[in-house]
Amino acid sequence: MRHVLGLDLGGTKTAGGIVDAGGNVVFSAEVPTPSQAGAVKVLQAAAGLIRSLQAEAESRGLQVDSLGIGSAGVIDSARGVVLSATDSIRGWAGTALAAELTVRTGLPATALNDVHAHALGESWLGAGAGVPSVLFMGMGTGVGGSYVLDGQPLEGASFAAGHTGHLASPFAVEAGQPLPCSCGGFGHVEAVASGPGIFALYTRLGGSTAADTRGVYSLAAGGDPAAAEALRRGAAAAGSAIGGLSNVLDPHIVVVGGGLAFAGPLWWMEMEAQARAELLPPLAGLKIVPAQLGATAAIRGAARRALTLIPATEGSHA
Repeated sequence: MRHVLGLDLGGTKTAGGIVDAGGNVVFSAEVPTPSQAGAVKVLQAAAGLIRSLQAEAESRGLQVDSLGIGSAGVIDSARGVVLSATDSIRGWAGTALAAELTVRTGLPATALNDVHAHALGESWLGAGAGVPSVLFMGMGTGVGGSYVLDGQPLEGASFAAGHTGHLASPFAVEAGQPLPCSCGGFGHVEAVASGPGIFALYTRLGGSTAADTRGVYSLAAGGDPAAAEALRRGAAAAGSAIGGLSNVLDPHIVVVGGGLAFAGPLWWMEMEAQARAELLPPLAGLKIVPAQLGATAAIRGAARRALTLIPATEGSHA
């Protein structure tokens, strides 16, 4: 059976795994991403992880013939180049990601945005398996999304599709003023529906006990009014965006991932209720489900891209 390497390169950690043609992660490992040390250091850390996984595969008699990369940033997947990125990885924009890692590891490589990779994994083997069209929403430190149609994530003319956190939201307005967003704009979903957005709202509502967003979840479950309202409003903003996007895209299923999707029933019930309140009548039966693959989703999605786009080398088996 053919084996490839899937890499999930994010601002906090870089995870990789050896994946077979059936999507099974044979083994995996991760290292911290030296995100503030610059692109060269990030590439060096990723290459070190890849080489260690290659060595382990060789010790098990497995031939790894290609590399699929899911990375933070807007990725030109045709060239494997980072077109733009936030400061979560310093100096990341302009990096020839696929080419640089090929030079360092000897593996032919392909790259795409990490949220698209996550969505591709879920549509291949997770909550969206066997379904022609999947709207994936990632709700966590940021808000992102992907629409996978017939096994391909739609990346857009500028490879920037999926910025679902930057839709205008009626929930991202306070005292008539739109809330500032991480993108530099105002009044966007991410400003109120992301983990940091929920925590900031909690503090604006007078909350002071929770140290982070996880603390807000716990307090909300216990009935703390500021925490419950912050979580409710963030969930409602997420649901409103999901419902509106579903009206536009008409997916067969919506898969919701990221840490907030597993924050508990208070978040999920409010999100789904708001989403269903937005849906047009023909979409009343739309399934909205949690993601299934967890931390392996982007690794599998990146591997799927390599399996699909890079031909097997001589000696490997498709």
